[in-house]
Parts: sequence; C-alpha cells; structure tokens
Amino acid sequence: LMSKQNCANCNEEQASMRRSACGTLLCKMCFSAAFEADVHQTITSEQFFTDGENVVIGVSGGKDSAVVLHVLHLLNQRFNYGLNLSMLAVNEGIAGYRDDSLRSVDKQQKRYNIPLKVVSYKNLFGLEMDEVVEQVGLRNNCTYCGVFRRQALERGCEQLGSNKLVTGHNADDMAETILMNVLRGDLNRLHRCSRPVSGEAGGLVRCKPLYRCFQKEIVLYARFNNLDYFSTDCVYAPNSYRAHVRDFVKRLELIRPLAILDVLRSGQAMALQATDRCRASTVRSRCSLCGFVSSGSICHACRLLKNLHTSTMVDEPPPIEDTPSNTVGTGLRKMNGPGRQRSYTSPDERFNLDTRGKQNFRNGDADNRSPYCTIHANPFLHASN
Repeated sequence: LMSKQNCANCNEEQASMRRSACGTLLCKMCFSAAFEADVHQTITSEQFFTDGENVVIGVSGGKDSAVVLHVLHLLNQRFNYGLNLSMLAVNEGIAGYRDDSLRSVDKQQKRYNIPLKVVSYKNLFGLEMDEVVEQVGLRNNCTYCGVFRRQALERGCEQLGSNKLVTGHNADDMAETILMNVLRGDLNRLHRCSRPVSGEAGGLVRCKPLYRCFQKEIVLYARFNNLDYFSTDCVYAPNSYRAHVRDFVKRLELIRPLAILDVLRSGQAMALQATDRCRASTVRSRCSLCGFVSSGSICHACRLLKNLHTSTMVDEPPPIEDTPSNTVGTGLRKMNGPGRQRSYTSPDERFNLDTRGKQNFRNGDADNRSPYCTIHANPFLHASN
C-alpha cells in the first residue's frame, strides 16, 4: 500500500498513484497532465497526423478507446492539430455484450459531439459472431472475429473518406501481440505490430497514441477524469490464445515491473532486422472475390467465410498468412449443396453449443459484386431451417 505522501510534482495535493515506468508519486491532476503530455509526445515524435486530415477513432465502449477518444479530442483543441475527427464502432453481433457496450459509445458521442458510424458483421459478412461460434465453437472464434473486425474497420474508414485510423492499443496489448507473433514465428505480423504507426503507402494507416501507456495507468486516467466506459470482457474471450499470453505477461510483471517495455523494445529490434525480408514477401493486391486489399489472390476473410459455409468444419481455421489458394476459386462464386458441421462443447455450460446435423446453403452468385456490399449480395448466407 502507498503511504500518504504529497505529489512529487506540485507538492500540494496528496499523491493518488505511482507511475509504472519511473515510480514517481503524483496527484490526480498532475498525473492526468503527465499522461496527456506522454500521448502528445508520441503523436508528435511519430508524426501521426497532418493539419486538416480526416481521422477516424475506432471505439468499442471500453476503457482504452474511451481514453484515446478523450485525450485526442482534448489535444486536438489544446495544440491545434487541425484534425477532423470521426468515431467508428463495429457491431460484431454478440448478444449481451456488444449491444451494451454500444450504449457507452452513444454516450461518448453525445459528450464530444463527434460524428459516429457503426458497421456490423451482419451487413458486411452476412452473419454475426454468435452464429460463427455456433459453428466453430470457442476454440478458434477469436481468429474469425479478428479478421472480420480488421476488415470491418478498414471498410468503415473507406466509407468515412479517411485513410487514418486511431486505435486504443496500449503497451500491454502490444507486448501481448509481439509475444504471440514471436511464438508463432510470424515475422510479417511482428514487423507490422511492433510500431506505434503501421500501414502502407496508399492504404490505411493505423496509429496507436497509447502505444507506450500502461494499462493500469489508462484505467486510472479514465477514473480520475470520470470517463464513461464499458468494463465487461467479451464472453467468448476467456479461452483465447491472447488470454493465455496476457496471463503470462502479468506473471512476468510480478518478477520485473518493466517487462512490458522490455518486450516492446525487443519486438522493435526484431522487426527492424526483419524489415527487408517482410517487404520482399508482402506484395499487396486485390481479392478476386470482394476486391479488398490482400496479399494473396483471395483475402483471409473470404477464405474464412468459405470455411464456414462450404466445407466440413475442422479443429483449426485456415492459416493466418494470406497465401493464394487454388481450391477456392469458383467455389466462392457459386456454391451448391449441403455442408456439414462439427459439434463443439465448451467446458462452460453457457456455451454448450450443439451444431450437429446438416444445413442446406442457398445457391449464391457473386455476379461480379463484392460479397460484403449488402446482405443479399453475400453468397455465403445459408437458408434458415
């Protein structure tokens, strides 16, 4: 427990917290000012923005996006960034979770009076995450959701006329992602995830202003500034790969408090060494089915949708890498006949899902349209029983 001491900065107010990186004791106001200065330093040193840009802030209703929204709105006015800000939320279709968090997003929109757009898996891909989990179970659902969410955010930015997306990823998140990609041996993803700004010329640029901010400090900032946020974890997340890596990182912090910063530095060093190789192996093109940016002839989202609706479900989803597949081709454009699904049972009785049996899928014809434009244009929709 922290004994009663005065703030090391103003020496007037009682200290309310101890900074994670340096151990300095600060009061609420001095901590908030220092936190905002850290974010401003990241934004300016990394040259995130230029005057007059249309910048989209990805919001979920959670603490991270609530803080990045509040701080960026504040700094944009304080330092005259000259940014035109918009909010973008994704409705994955998770009953009892996302509908509640979107209510927090609505409150945030009213507080800052920033335009808000909500895109949904149902409109983009023709199905909700609850339906995906019914088919794949809890083991691999985060893979599907991650791919769909990434594309949903990029399509939302397209609709808002912006190529700059701000996310609330913090230092803890980045350390987890770096470790996950190291354990997978995925240099391409390690190269992309290890920097506070990522993207390619002509494509969507992702900025992470909270890249060097610890999660515990983000929670304190949100509380000290009375920010409205939704604090419940996704009901499908506890058994995810990331959840296990997160537990590992927390145990590392108990041994070495600055372990997260060590992982960030190591990830950046490894990414720099892999830069040339990654550039040579990553050639961006357009998906032949939906027209979305992809490193292969068919994007990862299309291959996952094909896996959901046209083939027997397997224990593992398709590979993470966007490599061309010779087996998809015309099957995605026109699909006939029944598809089988494997039954999965969760240890948690809430998700004791039985998906045995066959379902007949509607014949679909892409007809040279994106399968994601509207529900009716999606060839992956199956007929209801």
